[in-house]
Amino acid sequence: MIKAIFTASENLGGQRQVPAIDLVAGKGIKGDRNFDRSQWPGQNITFIELEEINAFNQRFSQQISLSDTRRNVITEGVRLNDLVGQIFRIGDVSFKGVELCEPCSTLGALLQNDSLSKKAVVKAFTHKAGLRADVLSDGQISVGMQIEPVVK
Repeated sequence: MIKAIFTASENLGGQRQVPAIDLVAGKGIKGDRNFDRSQWPGQNITFIELEEINAFNQRFSQQISLSDTRRNVITEGVRLNDLVGQIFRIGDVSFKGVELCEPCSTLGALLQNDSLSKKAVVKAFTHKAGLRADVLSDGQISVGMQIEPVVK
């Protein structure tokens, strides 16, 4: 299920929580910093599991917020790593899981603090920082919607 949705109008700009987003096939989220960009695979939209954020906070005694990971969609109850290479749907919108959204040094720098180094942040989120996906059809998704794998 989708627990929260965030967009940012510019790189490293503030994340804005929204109840729903409009998606365009092959381009991504209308109004987001990565709309119609293709610098890397799966740049249309990013997902991360609420369970991984909570585990990070508990393991390292942190209090990062849902927006601090800079991912667009926060999910609950779905293993995103299993969606790499898979087609899935949220409502009427189809997506293709492209690759894991591995943590970068920017995320490490944003989340580091006196008790946790940039390197430790990156290591903690390796293989746990979510999924990059391509948007395959136009439509809108909103908080509360379910993520459904497409059975072939």
